[in-house]
Amino acid sequence: MDNSGLYVGLDIGTTSIKVIVAERVKKQLNVIGMGNERSKGLSRGVIVDIDQAAEAIRGAVDQAQEKASIEIKDVIVGVPSNMLKIEPCTGLINLDEQPREINDLDVRNVAAATLGNNLPKEREIIDIQPEEFIVDGFDDIKDPRGMVGMRLEMRGHLISGSKGVMHNIQKAVQKAGLNVRGLVLNNLAEGHEILNDGEQDFGTILIDLGGGQTSAVVIHDHQLKYATTDPEGGDYITKDISIVLNTSMENAEKLKRDYGYADSEKASTENEFPVDVVGQTEPDIIDEKYLSEIIEARLDQILSRIKDRLDQISALELPGGIVLTGGVAALPGILDLAQNKFDVNTRIYIPDEMGLRHPSYSAAISVVSYYSKLSGVEQLVRTAIGISTMSDTKVAKKDVAVHQQREVTEVTSSKRTSKPKEKANPGVAIKKFIKDFFD
Repeated sequence: MDNSGLYVGLDIGTTSIKVIVAERVKKQLNVIGMGNERSKGLSRGVIVDIDQAAEAIRGAVDQAQEKASIEIKDVIVGVPSNMLKIEPCTGLINLDEQPREINDLDVRNVAAATLGNNLPKEREIIDIQPEEFIVDGFDDIKDPRGMVGMRLEMRGHLISGSKGVMHNIQKAVQKAGLNVRGLVLNNLAEGHEILNDGEQDFGTILIDLGGGQTSAVVIHDHQLKYATTDPEGGDYITKDISIVLNTSMENAEKLKRDYGYADSEKASTENEFPVDVVGQTEPDIIDEKYLSEIIEARLDQILSRIKDRLDQISALELPGGIVLTGGVAALPGILDLAQNKFDVNTRIYIPDEMGLRHPSYSAAISVVSYYSKLSGVEQLVRTAIGISTMSDTKVAKKDVAVHQQREVTEVTSSKRTSKPKEKANPGVAIKKFIKDFFD
């Protein structure tokens, strides 16, 4: 069967591995199959056992193949935000001695020119977001192809991650018998697919509450400007329940899903249920409020750490507020808890695809949708820097002049020092945020 018109997204999460098979028909993305397998060989969002991860990936792919009635060979792989760096980059090439029409090869060349030779050996490129092209001094051009000029410049943002993390992902996918069709940063895809046009334009925070970790990104001017991760997620809530109630992890997960509530102030003391306790023949009886207090304690720690980082860059002053997604976002009461913690407008995103209406599917669906809608220029930029295998085109390097500028916006493992937060005019805070991180 010819699968050239299909897109297969792979979300390798700490808790589960999801595969989405979709086809785009008349600008409409239709999901025709999916697979969901319990994760193996992952910890805190990264692969720690390639063989086990490959086995789980293969299991999820087999499920999707059966439901979609196709053979899956190529996948678009979602990449976590661990150890992410976002850096401004600029490339410049001289086209010719006489003005001529700009073509695809010129776009590839100027994209290659943004890389220079300064990328550290331990890092690997995940994506480059072209912000604008400049032709003979005329800026704010989104697609320069077909224009006439003598000099072409591209400005954008380079996104890179740990080479070790990237290698393990690609190796596990290959061991599962699959080809990597393309790599997409999970949070970047979610930001573009979940947030509406106004939220992406004026600035919004997207928080993905996953099983193995929690990530937060800032999208502004339709670009990824900031990313950070916290090494705790829903699995830590389950462990807390297991330890406090002296019950198995399996029972703890079931209690979280069936009776869990994120905001203890809204939980009921009248709703009681049994808990199987290790070493006892008879179960204990606890109420919803007690379980909620266990859950809220861990969530409060996670959200507090995320808030501290967002406060350092005044991101909470952006008008778009916060959008929550990820599996933990399905917990009742999470919206009230988050609004009280961040004190900004907050909403929860849930996919509307039939059979996938759960926030845990946000990343897998977003990866497929984002990749399928890449513009012609974005595809050329990706092929030029070697992060997509869809084209074998080699980048010509003749007459390429390199002008590189890198300023790291954030390394998630490092901490920033900041002055005590002052109560300032929101407009001033937004301008400071844009000046410090977006220029």
